[in-house]
Amino acid sequence: MAAPSSAVSCEDFAEFQELLRVMRTIDDRIVHELNTTIPTASFVGKVDASQTCKELYQSLMEAHTSRERIIKNCIAQTSSVVKTLREEREKAQDDVALLKQLRKEQTKVSGGDLERSLRIEIDAVGAEC
Repeated sequence: MAAPSSAVSCEDFAEFQELLRVMRTIDDRIVHELNTTIPTASFVGKVDASQTCKELYQSLMEAHTSRERIIKNCIAQTSSVVKTLREEREKAQDDVALLKQLRKEQTKVSGGDLERSLRIEIDAVGAEC
């Protein structure tokens, strides 16, 4: 999947998660992609397996780079909000609503998702091709 054309905001976390889910389509279909990329014995001479495998690998890398960029952008946005909320919290320590908002922002984004998906699919493609 191509990268979204406009800047992505992670303010609406559900929307951000949906965007990542859609961007993971290539990862979710990796077995199918490998099966259709690597020719069977009857098609060995008709398909350049090396070239199609290289194209699949490049497609995976582009998808992962896009996801990584979006995730890092969201982490930066959220970090900025957290910093502002911490500063406000220091001035208004009795503000319960502010504390809840701060906690919500602190737990909003985790980059672990990216590392988990990156290694599995890239290793699989590299091993098969």
